[in-house]
Amino acid sequence: MFCNQCEQTAKGQACTTIGVCGKQPDVAALQDLLIHANQGLALVAVEGRKVGVVDAEVNLFTCEAVFSTLTNVDFDAQRFVDMINRTVQLRESLKAKVKAAGGNVNFSDACASFAPAGNLADLVKQGEKVALNAGEENEDIRSLKQILLYGLKGVAAYTDHAKILDQEDDAIYAFIHEALATLLSKDLTVDDCVGAALKCGEINLRAMEILDAGNTGTYGHPVPTEVPLGAKAGKAILVSGHDLKDLELLLKQTEGKGINIYTHGEMLPCHGYPELKKYPHLHGHYGTAWQNQQKEFAEFPGAILMTTNCIQKPQEVYQDNIFTTGLVGWPGVSHVAGKDFSPVINKALAMPGFSADTEKAKVLVGFGRNTVLGVADKVIDAVKSKAIRHFFLVAGCDGAKPGRNYYTEFVEKVPADCMVLTLACGKFRFFDMQLGDIGGIPRLLDIGQCNDAYSAIQIAVALAGAFECGVNDLPLSLVLSWYEQKAVAILLTLLHLGIKDIRLGPSLPAFVTPNVLDVLVKNFDIKPITTPDADLKTILG
Repeated sequence: MFCNQCEQTAKGQACTTIGVCGKQPDVAALQDLLIHANQGLALVAVEGRKVGVVDAEVNLFTCEAVFSTLTNVDFDAQRFVDMINRTVQLRESLKAKVKAAGGNVNFSDACASFAPAGNLADLVKQGEKVALNAGEENEDIRSLKQILLYGLKGVAAYTDHAKILDQEDDAIYAFIHEALATLLSKDLTVDDCVGAALKCGEINLRAMEILDAGNTGTYGHPVPTEVPLGAKAGKAILVSGHDLKDLELLLKQTEGKGINIYTHGEMLPCHGYPELKKYPHLHGHYGTAWQNQQKEFAEFPGAILMTTNCIQKPQEVYQDNIFTTGLVGWPGVSHVAGKDFSPVINKALAMPGFSADTEKAKVLVGFGRNTVLGVADKVIDAVKSKAIRHFFLVAGCDGAKPGRNYYTEFVEKVPADCMVLTLACGKFRFFDMQLGDIGGIPRLLDIGQCNDAYSAIQIAVALAGAFECGVNDLPLSLVLSWYEQKAVAILLTLLHLGIKDIRLGPSLPAFVTPNVLDVLVKNFDIKPITTPDADLKTILG
């Protein structure tokens, strides 16, 4: 086993015996084999586009397969076996179509003719032979290839989220296939790899754009909304992950059943969408970020639905109460393959629910680009009058590894004449802080999920336009936390846009070698976080 794709990897280097996330060695090998198999499928897909053969099923399946290997998505070995076999079936079917259209289907790469073994043990052996550390490449090239691969996993995730809402762009599918094929090349230079990584960032921007169009086109632009953190007496279902469509379907299926729906983790911003908040039984938010779910889920008196990534190993006390759907999987956990959530609803009805109302704080969500840009004139005036000195985007992933208290302390110490924008689950380090306002504008603005990084980018671009300057010239600093591969994709998008002086933590990626880090520092001025006091002093002077 060799896995170094997340921030919490063992000893800051790689998980080699069992994943810190709970991933078993057999699943790690099967994930590597699935990527290998999809590289073979990608070779055929690239050739197919040359002769006008584009297969919609292949496009979507590739995204789903690559997304399935992202951290904390699927831990079920059998489902990977099924996907590996399906990859080869699709590859051979596509080969026939491409050949009939006059395309070349004779490839020298082993992945294009790979035949999966007939049993789990032998499949695992095949996977071990194509592990990320199996090659003898230059370590810097391997590092850059891993950056590209992990960025692709993030792109695949956002593309899959968008397709669920009927938004897609063939240019994204084409790039995913091209990039998977590019990773097979043995003669790439550092410049080639950097160029491919920045292209990945460009494509990710498009993926986030169509996802934003799907979210806002289906559910309306988020509006400022107070979300209660307390409970309401009655039956309950908790929804975690990122999928707005699943939440909508569950809300429809639970109408009139006396069940209150709560969001968890990255689902918190859903309360700001007009077409979701109209359901009176969408009550509030429960818990914090993904890494605390084992404690928080054990105390939740209802059913739990995991819609995308972020699942941890379920504790025995709530294993019978948790359900997965979509690409999420854990061995022994009930999976809702379709979108009939009756098993989840029936479990909730059979459980006690909350016995009484509990009053806790409320938090504000709904500050997407439409809301923020709606008061852009006030923001601009406040900057010009020096009522607002600086903006900080403190955003990204949360996690359990020590050092993330930096972000709590940083926000606490941000001066009163500065604004804090945030998105993704990193905000749970400070999301309930009462920071007051500047001229009626809350000092803490929740832009949304990690998926809503597009909104943050559009806000920055619009402000730069209003001030007739570049984004790098704005009184804006990015202080980011990362954990998994969506964060890698977003970082590549920021680099593609030429945004510099990004502070990244709590630790730098294990897959970035010193030489590659030097390239990032010289070209983009990326720097690791230090201490809140030191970083604030450097930024504000």
